[in-house]
Amino acid sequence: MEVFNKLYTQVSSSVSSTVSQLSGVLPGNPVTREFDASSHIASGGPGLLWKIYKGFKRSTKQEAAIFVLEKRQLDKFSKSDKEMVLDGLRRGVSQLTKIRHPRILTVQHPLEESRESLAFATEPVFASLANILGETVNMPQPANLSDYKFYDIEIKFGLLQIGEGLAFLHNDVKLLHRNICPESIIINQQGAWKVFGFDFCVHNIGTNQAFYPFQQYDFTLPCVSQPNLEYVAPEYTLTETHSTSSDLFSLGMLAYVLHSLNHHTLVPAKDWQQFKNRPQQLKTLSNNKLQCLPDSLREYVKMMLNVVPELRPDAHQFIKIPYFEDVGVKTLTYLDSLLQWDNLQRSQFYKGLPEALSKLPQRVRVQQALPCLTRDLAQPTMIPFVLPSILDVAEECNEAEYVTKILPHLKPVMKLVNPIQILLIFLQRMELLLKLTPATDIQQHVLPMLYRGLDSDTPQIHELCLSVLPTFAGLLDHGNVKNSVLPRIKKLCLSTSTLSVRVNCLLCIGRLLEHLDKWLVLDEVLPFLPQIPSREPAVIMGILGIYKLAMTHKKLGITKEIMATRVLPFLIPLCIENGLTLQQFNALVALVTQMFQLVESEHRTKLEQLNTVQEHQKILENSMPTIRILNQQDTVKILQNQTKLDPIPITTNTSQVQPVNLTNTLSPIAPPPWYNPSASSRTSNTFTSSSNHTSQASSNFQAFQLSHSASANSSNSHNDQFGLSKMNKAPTMASFPSQNFQPSFHSPNLYTTQNVMKPSFTSKNTQSGSISLSKDEIMDFLK
Repeated sequence: MEVFNKLYTQVSSSVSSTVSQLSGVLPGNPVTREFDASSHIASGGPGLLWKIYKGFKRSTKQEAAIFVLEKRQLDKFSKSDKEMVLDGLRRGVSQLTKIRHPRILTVQHPLEESRESLAFATEPVFASLANILGETVNMPQPANLSDYKFYDIEIKFGLLQIGEGLAFLHNDVKLLHRNICPESIIINQQGAWKVFGFDFCVHNIGTNQAFYPFQQYDFTLPCVSQPNLEYVAPEYTLTETHSTSSDLFSLGMLAYVLHSLNHHTLVPAKDWQQFKNRPQQLKTLSNNKLQCLPDSLREYVKMMLNVVPELRPDAHQFIKIPYFEDVGVKTLTYLDSLLQWDNLQRSQFYKGLPEALSKLPQRVRVQQALPCLTRDLAQPTMIPFVLPSILDVAEECNEAEYVTKILPHLKPVMKLVNPIQILLIFLQRMELLLKLTPATDIQQHVLPMLYRGLDSDTPQIHELCLSVLPTFAGLLDHGNVKNSVLPRIKKLCLSTSTLSVRVNCLLCIGRLLEHLDKWLVLDEVLPFLPQIPSREPAVIMGILGIYKLAMTHKKLGITKEIMATRVLPFLIPLCIENGLTLQQFNALVALVTQMFQLVESEHRTKLEQLNTVQEHQKILENSMPTIRILNQQDTVKILQNQTKLDPIPITTNTSQVQPVNLTNTLSPIAPPPWYNPSASSRTSNTFTSSSNHTSQASSNFQAFQLSHSASANSSNSHNDQFGLSKMNKAPTMASFPSQNFQPSFHSPNLYTTQNVMKPSFTSKNTQSGSISLSKDEIMDFLK
């Protein structure tokens, strides 16, 4: 089949140049109003004068072949000869248009003539037999059909088709063709051989006995205006008569040419002298010269090439010879005649068709068998019978052949619900569909078919859908899984009464699990499992498999909280189900134990971490007084350095100072927000460093404390003017009023840095404004 496609592509090349050729040939020809030509593919007719173009009908987009004769090709002849050739061509197409038969080329549009051309349209065409045998006149160049080789079955069935066509012409139409040769046989797109070239046909004019008027062969006329001399019967020269037996002689010579090595005639007849000498050679024809023919055909071809017309078989006798008693030939014959049978006969034939098709070459199955099979897809009742054979043909197709020749016919069938056997057949061949069908068509046609299968009422369909659905996992997006696949599987698992369907639902979910999102599993799959109204061992094992996969898969993973609160409370009661075997019980207990150990280890680790944090916090709280004392000493040193530079005036005003209790010890305080517990292990130098931000903040805070304590002591001593005798005790945190511990910036008694550096005291007994302290007094105060 690949060779056929390759050759067809070669023959169909040069589309743009072809269109430009047609634009110059067909202007004004009425055929162009209804048909568009795309590429030049072949040639045919007397002298291969007809150029054959691939095209289609504009209104219906139906494929067609457009035959074009350019009148300028005949300019080499005289005017009278040119008219004679044109008259013969017109008469041949006119006769062809009148005849309707499966073995005669079908005309879709009659002959139209313009000043430059003759043109008509027919059914789609592949090539003429002459083109395939190596004659490439009027074909697109380079034309290479040398690699195209006929299979034996193609030659057998082709000769049978020509024989049937001649039988119809001789007995029904009473017509003598007179020019059976490769140029007059057209092979259509389905590989069928059709009779063409009625340019020299003769009608019977006898009443009681057939009589066909004889026309003498004239060598003074152009060869294209007379039959092909190499295929003409010898009675043309011997008795100057012709009959239907003359067409059988031509058919016998054609059979020899098809089987010969170089596709040459048995006895050459290039000119009139050779033609006159040929009868003598045919009389002494031996079997040795016919060795290229099959044994079952050799004797009959020898009879057909007999010089005496009466010894030749007629067309009906020819098509009945044992050569055509072949399984492949009979299969193709039956396929061609299917339209004449009723549904019962066809159904019986289709049952044995897959075996017969297996004996045919793939090219023959695609070209000739497939078009006959696809016709019956229009009848839903016949689809279950014909669909297996179509899928058998698709089995050997490549993706391109499948997409162009088979898939368009299958798409409407995939939408059918009844009969249910259609869906059953598709599900059984789902691997083939997935291999050949493009991803977009799978999303649009194959997946909806699966959804309809899940929604059906047939358990067998359910099981097939569930078994093939995981093969689509790579093509399913999150929306499809969440909105279409999982809801249908869950509904089917909960509602079905068939144990095998329920188990297959769980197996399907298990196979899909690794392709799902973690949160989709936690939110949709795991909560659904306890809802299953069944405790059969097979169901329990299916549930067990899902839990185990969800727990161990690196992408998923069940959290400790879900295992402790949802999974274990559901699984533990299942351990006492009496229907479990010992192996099943061990598997269930092993999973429960594994989950419990996982919960235990994770929670123990968490508690250990919390305990470590609490211990660190206690250590930090115990180390805070030492840190504060060190910070106080730092503050004192800073004050000492500042007082050496600037003596501090002190005023006493007992009316503005609140009493404060002083103690010899400092109470522990909570660490401030800026404190870092990890720093508790550092040396005291870290806290006493003047460059450390934390020490600076502590120093400022202690300076504020010291200033406040000095003011309070001055009010407790009326005999000592400055109250320095009691300043050796440090105040506790409890002795500060809460409103003074966090002073408001809007208070008139705000303790600023200036107040700390230069404290003032006011006494009831002192009338003067302020008193300056000596250096020794200040040092005593600081101590």
